[in-house]
Amino acid sequence: MKTHTLPVIAVAILSSICLMFTDTQGAEKVTSYSDHLVFHPQGKSNGKHIVLIAGDEEYRSEEAMPMMGEILARHGFKCTVLFSLADDGKTVDPNKQTSLSNPAALDSADMIFLNIRFRNWADETMAKFQAAMERGAAVMALRTTTHAFKIPNNAKYARYSFNHKGPDWKGGFGREVLGETWVNHHGHHAYEGCRARAEAGQESHPIMKGVGEIFVTSDVYGAQPKEPSTILVRGYVTETLKSDSKDIDAKNNPAQPVVWTREFTWPNGKTSKVLTSTMGAGIDLLDDNLRLLLVNAAYERLGLPVPDKADASLPAGYKPSFYKVGKYRQGCTPQDFISGAKAHQMTAYPLPNRVKKK
Repeated sequence: MKTHTLPVIAVAILSSICLMFTDTQGAEKVTSYSDHLVFHPQGKSNGKHIVLIAGDEEYRSEEAMPMMGEILARHGFKCTVLFSLADDGKTVDPNKQTSLSNPAALDSADMIFLNIRFRNWADETMAKFQAAMERGAAVMALRTTTHAFKIPNNAKYARYSFNHKGPDWKGGFGREVLGETWVNHHGHHAYEGCRARAEAGQESHPIMKGVGEIFVTSDVYGAQPKEPSTILVRGYVTETLKSDSKDIDAKNNPAQPVVWTREFTWPNGKTSKVLTSTMGAGIDLLDDNLRLLLVNAAYERLGLPVPDKADASLPAGYKPSFYKVGKYRQGCTPQDFISGAKAHQMTAYPLPNRVKKK
């Protein structure tokens, strides 16, 4: 897939907390606030607002979600990217599980695009999140979002927790709304990769339009999506993290679901259209076909026609880190994660050359 991006230049300081960036034609492209980013629709706006939330300790969602916001903005979506921040309110800190910057953005979200794990947000933030869900906001969820929340049993929003025991919402938000909570590493974590192929009979699904075989270095999760769900893609465990490695037949009978759709109806009758993928590390999104699938899904889950050939080309300067707990780029602000900015000039945790011992 051909890469196509527009150079980004700062043109004005709007206030002490806001920078506006434009493309070379002078069109407003992204506004960087002290605690979040807004990627403005490029070309004609489709009127839809996607709120992308980064917040996990391992898979570098803080790198991935601004990049996806930039891509989706090309398609006319307004994209607001929120982060977990340190106590200073401006430094990105994926380990700060209680933090979500600018939760007010959820008030106008048509879709919430999640790449989070073990969050325990304040009740006021959870109230905004739940209100968006109950309006019927669409949902896209990547990787560890199956275990998005880890909330104490005596808390107001305890049922969202990945290990909630019920009687309602057993398995929490992941199982009940997304279709699955945390199960296990079906592949050997950080040693075995994932080759993902369309489920038989789903090749013509609109979300799969133009999508070929996917290869990612995050391992395959165990998953059995809650019915009713439609499995679109299955993941085949590979011997190594290299794209030319062989499938491990013994672990792929059956192959695990790695992308599925479902619909969740709230008590008020509103329905959220959901796409869940257990792929989605920052480095996974180097795969052209995975990015295309997510762009297609944004259209389809929001009830818009899926383009025949959507532009999911990688923004210039996107250089993601390999996943590892705690190995995030230190001292960065949201602005630093705009493609090609400071964070992408820093040394990243590299892809290891690992071979499983016999």
